[in-house]
Amino acid sequence: MELLAGLLAVLRRQPKDRERARVMEERALEVYDIIRNIRDPEKPNTLEDLEVVSETCVSVQELDDECFLVIIRFTPTVPHCSLATLIGLCLRIKLQRCLSFKHKLEIYISEGTHSTEEDINKQINDKERVSAAMENPSLREIVEQCVTEPD
Repeated sequence: MELLAGLLAVLRRQPKDRERARVMEERALEVYDIIRNIRDPEKPNTLEDLEVVSETCVSVQELDDECFLVIIRFTPTVPHCSLATLIGLCLRIKLQRCLSFKHKLEIYISEGTHSTEEDINKQINDKERVSAAMENPSLREIVEQCVTEPD
């Protein structure tokens, strides 16, 4: 009898787990749709065109009923990319402005793809540094150019 009750509990849970997985996948696609068209600061291409971001670089986890953890791992075009921090800043700003759901955001450079990834990861996930960067008019203008959708 206990075995049957346990089996029924598992069967009842499976639709909830499938639904949760579907919601996480939808959230991840929403994130990707927002970041894919961010323009590279140096080139006339999008981050998607340059393969800096892809659908697989986005993951979403449920923190609670109302909030999600969004993790992005992007890949700079070269291991010594001098604009990796700026790209991370653009990702953060665009998502802060556009995401339709409550979230916590973590942005990282894909492991082993940049010579100073650890330092850059700290910078782009530090709220005070991000805020200070956006107070710089020149930097803010570059970020706006990168995150603004073309007409």
